[in-house]
Amino acid sequence: MIAAGLVQASAPDVAEVRSDAPSNPSVADSILYLDGVTVTFDGFRALNNLSLVVGRGELRTIIGPNGAGKTTMMDVITGKTKPDSGEVLFGSDIDLTQLDETAIANLGIGRKFQKPTVFEKLTASENLELAIKGKRSVWRTLFTALRSDQRDRITEVLDLIGLAARRKEVAGSLSHGQKQWLEIGMLLIQDQQILLLDEPVAGMTDRETRQTTDLILGLAGSRTLVVVEHDMEFVRNLGARVTVLHEGAAIAEGSVDHVQNHPRVIEVYLGR
Repeated sequence: MIAAGLVQASAPDVAEVRSDAPSNPSVADSILYLDGVTVTFDGFRALNNLSLVVGRGELRTIIGPNGAGKTTMMDVITGKTKPDSGEVLFGSDIDLTQLDETAIANLGIGRKFQKPTVFEKLTASENLELAIKGKRSVWRTLFTALRSDQRDRITEVLDLIGLAARRKEVAGSLSHGQKQWLEIGMLLIQDQQILLLDEPVAGMTDRETRQTTDLILGLAGSRTLVVVEHDMEFVRNLGARVTVLHEGAAIAEGSVDHVQNHPRVIEVYLGR
């Protein structure tokens, strides 16, 4: 296992990371723990001995060039892809590599993809109804009366994601940003412990980006969030610890200022 506070990388980069900010939590304190994870597709290493430790209630951002392994990392965490080797633990003792996607989602790990996956012909409120936990068909969901606590929870989430005034509008009529918020709401209403958000502000207007920043910061602490993003201004405004991936490995980790000034990150991702 990796020692607390270290990022798996080449020796010079480990020294850089170790000197920056507080150390990461140990496996005992973590909610998400990856150590030595390798994934190979037809001889190509999408993940190369990747290690990552995320603390309970932490907001973490993941950046890196296209092809760095960010999506594969989330595929491994959610059970879509099984690693060739390495540990992937939830809550310090649950081996995610032994579980399928449904079992992992039921543990409390939710994922928002780059493209919003909402039911466009249903209203915002109906989308949240469908997301409420339980094996419920669309027919049962839409034609079975909700309990009062479920109605209250839907209203609470709609307020939180800024769609209370649009609860009766079909999702297809919402803007791109609003669809992103609705999908986040669908994860929130399931009370997921970890939210994996893949490029949540891609394609958003400046105003929507600011509102998304406020939404994510408002959620921080009450649950664990792992945010993959390319928008460095958005990443800076989140103010979270940043992990930089390149060629399937973590090459730097720390504050935004630290990683933006890291020579290897400048070389492979940010440029000068």
